[in-house]
Amino acid sequence: MKSLDWNGIYSAMLTPMTHTDTIDYDMLKHNIDVQIEAGVHGLIFGGSLGEASTLAFDERNELLIHAKNYAGGRVPVLINIAEQTIRDAIKVANHAELNGAEGLMLLPPMRYKSDEAETMHYFQTVAENTSLPIMIYNNPYDYKIEVTLKMFDILAKNPQIQAIKESTRDTSNVTRIRNHFKNRFKILCGVDTLAIEELALGADGWVGGLVDAFPHETVAIYHLMKRGQYDAALKIFQWFFPLLELDIHPKFVQYIKLAASINGMCNEEVRAPRMKLTGTERDEILSVIHKALDARHEILPYMKYHMAAESIGS
Repeated sequence: MKSLDWNGIYSAMLTPMTHTDTIDYDMLKHNIDVQIEAGVHGLIFGGSLGEASTLAFDERNELLIHAKNYAGGRVPVLINIAEQTIRDAIKVANHAELNGAEGLMLLPPMRYKSDEAETMHYFQTVAENTSLPIMIYNNPYDYKIEVTLKMFDILAKNPQIQAIKESTRDTSNVTRIRNHFKNRFKILCGVDTLAIEELALGADGWVGGLVDAFPHETVAIYHLMKRGQYDAALKIFQWFFPLLELDIHPKFVQYIKLAASINGMCNEEVRAPRMKLTGTERDEILSVIHKALDARHEILPYMKYHMAAESIGS
């Protein structure tokens, strides 16, 4: 059985696009390098932030192959599965394994609101057809299907299912899962604005969105929280919060790509039906980003806690 550590910051990676609607692999390589240099612990490709719904099957395979090459074994590379049918989900899982993925993030069936039995059959069948470790993405807020404790009781019997991306937006669910399952599942926060709360409650990691634009700050918050340096982590999080709110809007892809472009880590190109931001909306998001950048110096003393500890650790 293969396994992952499932601790730390896992970046939900953007998919940079060119103006001719192809994947911008030069920008992808740059973002991967910056993420890894900042200290992230894993990279997840082809998620909702990565515009999964607009990527063709072959594109996702190529994306994974390039990502594996660029990461060069420095951190694990995962691929997301968000399919309508079990057959297609197994196909993605099998090709991911052939192309070197170290793990999978698995959503319930897309578009069809499956009931409990159908959802369980979907998860279990995919898990039975791969040796890769799996993180279940539990996001009833956006995808209208909740994976309950009762369902996780059954999923716990499969050793491939090792982690939960907790995106119910109910922070008490971290404690509920931990009390019920002890350490059977790793728990990763999946909502940027709730990260400090869920880490304080014992979450093992954080699947980040704004990490695509601000990886150093994201990694610092994680390490400070795990070291019990709550006040320092809170100062960074309070500065970060207006940016983190960009992750909980229907246009989160455009918003985060804009933020990442300001820091030279992506560009603003998106794939239709999405469109680049224009006019007042773009100005408003730019204002949020620039206000944070102007105040970035205020968190540097708290960043030094993290940097000093990293230096001592090395």
